[in-house]
Amino acid sequence: MTRDLKTDPRELAEELDRLRAAKPLVHNITNTVAATPSANALLAIGAVPVMSSAELEAREFAMAAQALVINLGTLQPATVPAMRIAIAAAQENGRPWVLDPVAHFATSFRTEIAQEMLALRPTLVRGNASEILAFGGAGSGRGTQAGDPVSAAEATARDLARRTGGTVAVSGAVDFLTDGVAAARVSNGHPLMSKVTALGCALSAICGAFLGAGVDPFRASVAAFATFGLAGERAAETAAGPGSLAIHVLDELHLMTSAGLAQGARIESGG
Repeated sequence: MTRDLKTDPRELAEELDRLRAAKPLVHNITNTVAATPSANALLAIGAVPVMSSAELEAREFAMAAQALVINLGTLQPATVPAMRIAIAAAQENGRPWVLDPVAHFATSFRTEIAQEMLALRPTLVRGNASEILAFGGAGSGRGTQAGDPVSAAEATARDLARRTGGTVAVSGAVDFLTDGVAAARVSNGHPLMSKVTALGCALSAICGAFLGAGVDPFRASVAAFATFGLAGERAAETAAGPGSLAIHVLDELHLMTSAGLAQGARIESGG
């Protein structure tokens, strides 16, 4: 049986080693709820975070970074110009960037900005099923919570990937990732993770770190999802509830090894 080198856990584990060796600088223009969890997650995995949304320094940070993460969680008119500048700089410098379109279906302001960002062809779009479905005019999300199963968003994810030329990742009980041609499902994770605010945003930041150190965006994104989900699984083994889970996730990201990732990642290729 031929191994899929893009999604075989033994091959994807190499992405973690590559990240740790590269120590990528990841520029985050993220929401106020997610800034600290995202920065801590990046430090734990071995990356270097920058959490700046200032328009006057957006270009310099984006040019210096190996990856950019744009998160619309607590979207403010004052931060949109910085997002535009940073995206332009990342693209000019050939750097990957992640769009996390948090609840972009909730208001006309969010929808307008998310559609503008999507048209700029992000390297990775990461969202829950309702957020991805909303790009196709469907979905039943409520606030930041998904109201749809991941399976319902798979066709829209494929279409979005073809439109953007990048990777689209749908988070859920079993994550679905596609670049419009290849596809993978990652079943790592734990239900308790949904009880901790900003863990999804931290995952987007982790994706930025893998993209900043990786070669293939789809492969790097799958590795990021498997790593983060496995860390959540292991954290849940000793956590008493969501509060201690958040702490243990950071510990498990720090303790994760490529051998442990290769052994624990549950990835199904294709479909």
